[in-house]
Amino acid sequence: MTKFKQQGFSNTFKNARKGMRLVLKSEINIRVHFCIAMAVLALAVVLDFSIERICLLILTVTFVIVTEMVNSAIEFSLDAVFHNKYSKLVGMAKDISAGAVMFASASAVVVGILLFGSALLKLIS
Repeated sequence: MTKFKQQGFSNTFKNARKGMRLVLKSEINIRVHFCIAMAVLALAVVLDFSIERICLLILTVTFVIVTEMVNSAIEFSLDAVFHNKYSKLVGMAKDISAGAVMFASASAVVVGILLFGSALLKLIS
């Protein structure tokens, strides 16, 4: 049995919290995503969104943040394995994972426009 299987259930949460702190400290993009997410969710509450719309926002925000975290994990892993040396394949893998974040972010913008567009138009009218 490896040391990871022996660590116990409560330590897995400790490690997960450590991972969240690490990504928040080391990655500016995820801090930007978190700030935008908090602002979007606050605006949804101010505009009195239904629970269904808030759930859609939470799922969308989660999708973006998870892809950003996976992107960071891929980058750290590849840098560790290849000792920060340039490799065309490593560059391609990093670009693909960054593209996943961009796709998730663009999807989130579309969801935001669809959800907030009608609410903001009603507010303006």
